[in-house]
Amino acid sequence: MTPFLAGVLQLLALIAALALAYRPLGDYMARVYSSTKHLRVEKWIYKAIGANPGAEMRWPAYLRGVLAFSAVSVLFLYALQRIQGGLPGSLGFASIDPDQAFNTAASFVSNTNWQSYYGEQAMGHVVQTGGLAVQNFVSAAVGIAVAVALVRGFARSRTGELGNFWADLVRGVVRVLIPISVIGAIVLVAAGAIQNFSGIHSVGQFMGGSQQWNGGAVASQEAIKEVGTNGGGYFNANSAHPFENPNPFSNLFEIFLILLIPFALTRTFGRMVGSIRQGYAILATMATIWVGFVLLMMWTEFAHHGPAFEVAGGAMEGKETRFGIAASAIFSVSTTLTSTGAVNASQSSNTGLGGGIDLLGMQLGEIAPGGVGSGLYGMLIMAIIAVFIAGLMVGRTPEYLGKKIGTREIKLAACYILITPALALCFTAASMALPTPVNSMTNSGAHGFSEILYAFTSGANNNGSAFAGLNADTQWFNTTIGLVMLLGRFLPMVFVLALAGSLAEQKPVPQTAGTLRTEKPLFTGLLVGTIVIITGLTYFPALALGPLAEGLAS
Repeated sequence: MTPFLAGVLQLLALIAALALAYRPLGDYMARVYSSTKHLRVEKWIYKAIGANPGAEMRWPAYLRGVLAFSAVSVLFLYALQRIQGGLPGSLGFASIDPDQAFNTAASFVSNTNWQSYYGEQAMGHVVQTGGLAVQNFVSAAVGIAVAVALVRGFARSRTGELGNFWADLVRGVVRVLIPISVIGAIVLVAAGAIQNFSGIHSVGQFMGGSQQWNGGAVASQEAIKEVGTNGGGYFNANSAHPFENPNPFSNLFEIFLILLIPFALTRTFGRMVGSIRQGYAILATMATIWVGFVLLMMWTEFAHHGPAFEVAGGAMEGKETRFGIAASAIFSVSTTLTSTGAVNASQSSNTGLGGGIDLLGMQLGEIAPGGVGSGLYGMLIMAIIAVFIAGLMVGRTPEYLGKKIGTREIKLAACYILITPALALCFTAASMALPTPVNSMTNSGAHGFSEILYAFTSGANNNGSAFAGLNADTQWFNTTIGLVMLLGRFLPMVFVLALAGSLAEQKPVPQTAGTLRTEKPLFTGLLVGTIVIITGLTYFPALALGPLAEGLAS
């Protein structure tokens, strides 16, 4: 069996597993967010935080809940890192410097999990489990809550109420993320991932000295790292480290966890708006882009020319021999088309065009299938843009799911799709223009430019992966990328919730013979084309200076 065929079989097995989980998980999440009943543990939580879960919120109140909770989370995580040196279970690690503490707090609260530090050499058990792992749960739950609020905007009429943020947040953690993560952690432990609270110990003699590793609650953090599309690794090598990702089975299982909720949320969307076929249309769009990118990445990594590549069977530089090219390609595409950012190989060591595929995956807006929650609401924003374009073609007022897409809705959608490119490209330009930031580039030329473009694209889209050649642990990059991550996470949420409120206030528009059928394959094709064209027009000049120039020159 050839390595490429083995990769295709892995892809088919992954698709089959996702298909089996799609319906039950999607329906379950629809029941979770539609239920009026509260579990006993949820009632305890509401009482502890002083929230009334039965109170409906309009979009400004819902937004205030999102921002207030996230602001407190940033402050708590920042403070926890700053006092780490005096905490028990710190493994002797010092407190984190202010700029890096801010960057890490912004990173994990924004669901980005960008890491400019070596996890096993900087963070003790308390910060890892009491700080970072907690944010892995709640930041993912915030994303799902905002997506559910937008879905309610489509489903409801003649009211501006979008539900209750605190109820959506708690249910997302208690009923969705924790159960899946517990099962995932057990499977990972069985596969060989470690789960302990041991201290630092030597693991052997290497080149005259001993190599030291610390243990940790790795499997449990690894599970929510993937389930919540977070991506922050316990160790610097992330999912290329055998303690986090021991073998090919665990590798495929981690990819499954990454894609599980984002794909299943399309079923939840269909259930909540009363049309399963609408959910299938969104699913088909996501799946088409994801499968296309996986196959394209495999082709670029297997078919690259040169004697060294031919001997190795492909571009093996930076790849784990435990996984090989195909499994690394599936992982790489899955992590950059979602907001995960976990890696099982070096993104910087991909071929020039392969690195460009990773970049383009993030620049699409991470909507195929995207992060937990953020992928769904990002795709729905693109659907609104697509029906607007279709309306211009036929001279009709655009409609989507029985709601008119007017001037206000289009302005909000346009602001949403412009904010992340503006952040990524403006900060990349500033870093290239100033004298100090470019000193962090290990490589010069096109690849060096790609390092910085990748960093700010990753931060603005809340991905968290990186081209490892960039030294991002500087005051400039810690501060600017931290700001980009926060703005790239929460500014789009403002526009999403405002849009949800606007839609919820409308009365349903009856379907007529001239209504665009958005559950048909024709609309799926239009949506895919809209996504690719908008991204191409926005990012093509920057891509031409970086990965395209590198790929064509090699």
